[in-house]
Amino acid sequence: MTPAKTALLTIDLQNDFLHPEGAYGRAGQTAEAITALPPRIAPLKRALTDAGGAYVSAQFTLVPGRDDEPLIAAHLKRLRPFLTKGDFAPGAFGHALVEELAPADFTIEKVAYSAFYQTRLEYILRAMGIDTLIVGGIVTNGGVASTVRDAHLRDIHTILLSDGCAAFKEEVHEATLTSLGSVTEVMTCAEAVALVEGAS
Repeated sequence: MTPAKTALLTIDLQNDFLHPEGAYGRAGQTAEAITALPPRIAPLKRALTDAGGAYVSAQFTLVPGRDDEPLIAAHLKRLRPFLTKGDFAPGAFGHALVEELAPADFTIEKVAYSAFYQTRLEYILRAMGIDTLIVGGIVTNGGVASTVRDAHLRDIHTILLSDGCAAFKEEVHEATLTSLGSVTEVMTCAEAVALVEGAS
């Protein structure tokens, strides 16, 4: 891998998911495996950007509709009935990237699982000459898996961070890592740092 042609992409590492005062924190919807991700990924961000690579943050977005009521898909409303006005709204505290990883070189607003779906991500990667994407974030079986599979369909080489992504249940996380093994490389954050430093 060439650091200058590599981007770190994190999925949904936002205050509304991770911060105690965010939407999920207020609703008691947290998991230790998820809150542990930012400090684990931060050294890789520093190593890659210092070596000339890029950091892209894909951030889940609830588009405010009429009277600021968020446009929420029916299935998500059933799963997360606590979501309300202001949650995951562009420009709000909850929508922002967590402090440990800020700032990103590029921020992608996404409205569905995949960071490629109806976003400018592919345009940015092509314009920057990126051929390798290192992926982490939440949740392993949702946004992370969808994004890795969509990158595979676009012939973009991916490296999935085994300890840089997480799900609400460990067994779901592990099963997803196994299922994605046919379309991506899998390594730890420390192994990815070593790869970047060895290629610098």
